Amino acid sequence: MNIGEAAQRSGVSAKMIRYYEESGLIPPAARTPAGYRVYGSNDLHRLIFIRRARDLGFTVNEIGDLLSLWSDRSRKSADVKRIAETHIDGLNQKISELERMAGTLQTLVNCCAGDERPDCPILAELEHSGPKDS
Repeated sequence: MNIGEAAQRSGVSAKMIRYYEESGLIPPAARTPAGYRVYGSNDLHRLIFIRRARDLGFTVNEIGDLLSLWSDRSRKSADVKRIAETHIDGLNQKISELERMAGTLQTLVNCCAGDERPDCPILAELEHSGPKDS
């Protein structure tokens, strides 16, 4: 199948397929005599794996590690679990940061009259907030 069909069937854009090839997540595609990329069922399966991992927020490096483990039939499931647990920790940290940001912004929005006056606590906070002292 060509790159367009591989993109359609895997849910990964042609641009990202080329990027994954460049980054080593998928092997270089076979080429037709005219130089067009050709993908097989193994490539498609690998692209679907990558797409699902990206949907879960894994980084390219983490996906590379997962792909290596996926290909290694002598792997230990503990190694896969460790990657997933580390990723969960990172996601939970991001969630906490986003909740703090939303809370701060909500407080500022609640303090803003939102009327015709130019006074705005949101802009005042952004203007006066600087780097935190250590």
